[in-house]
Amino acid sequence: MPRMRAPRPAGPRGWSLRRLLRARELVTVALVALAAGGLWLFLEVAEAIRHDEVRSLDRAVLLALRDPADPAEPLGPRWVEEMGRDLTALGGTAVLTLVSLAAVLFLWMARRPRSVALLAVAIAGGQALSLVLKHGYARPRPDLVPHGSYVYTASFPSGHSMMSAVVYLTLGALLARVLPRRRMKLLVMACALGATLLTGASRVYLGVHWPTDVIAGWAVGGSWAVACWLAADLLDRRRARGTPPEGSGPGSEEA
Repeated sequence: MPRMRAPRPAGPRGWSLRRLLRARELVTVALVALAAGGLWLFLEVAEAIRHDEVRSLDRAVLLALRDPADPAEPLGPRWVEEMGRDLTALGGTAVLTLVSLAAVLFLWMARRPRSVALLAVAIAGGQALSLVLKHGYARPRPDLVPHGSYVYTASFPSGHSMMSAVVYLTLGALLARVLPRRRMKLLVMACALGATLLTGASRVYLGVHWPTDVIAGWAVGGSWAVACWLAADLLDRRRARGTPPEGSGPGSEEA
C-alpha cells in the first residue's frame, strides 16, 4: 500500500499571495459598499427635495454664508469671494477639459490605452448622467441671493460637484495605482478629494447652488467614479485569468 505524504505547509510566497488576494477582495467589497452608499445618499436627498423637506436647511446654510448687513454680498473680504470663483473654476468645463486632455495625452504616451478608455468612459458617462438628472429633476436655482457665477442649467444635482468628483477621483485612482509607496497613494487621493470638496463648497458660497445640490452631486459623481473603477478591476481580473472579454477593457494593463 503506497505511503501517504502529509501536505506541505504553504511557504512564505503562498501566504503572501493569499494575503494579497484577500486584501484585494476586501477592497472590492469596500468599493461596492461605497458606490451603493453614494447612490443611496443621492436617492435620499432627491426624495427629501421632492417632498420639500430640506428647504429650511438649504436656506439657512445659504444665508449663513452671506453678509448679515447685506445678503447680496458673500461673507468675508473681497479676496475670499475671488478665491471662491477660482475654486469653482476647478469644476468648470474649461478646466476639466484641459485637465482631462492632458491626462489622456500623458496616459497615451505612457502606453496605457486601457487607462485612457477608463477615463474617457468615466467622463463621458458622468457628463451624460449629469445632463439627464438635471433635465429630469429640473430644480430651480437659488433665488435668495445674487449669483456669484454665471449659470445656465438646472440646479440639481450640481454639475460642478459631480464632474469634479468623476474627473479628479478617477485621475487620482489611476495615478495611485502606479505609485510605489502607500503614503504617496494616500496623498494623491487626498488631493483629489480635496479638489472635489472645495469645488462643491464654492458653489454654495457663490450662491449658485443649494447645499443639497452639492451633496447630491458629490454622491452620484463619486458613485459613478467607483463604478468605473470596479468595472476596470473586473476586466483586469478576467484578463489576468486569460479569459479577456471581447475587445479591450479599461485599466487591465496596470495589474
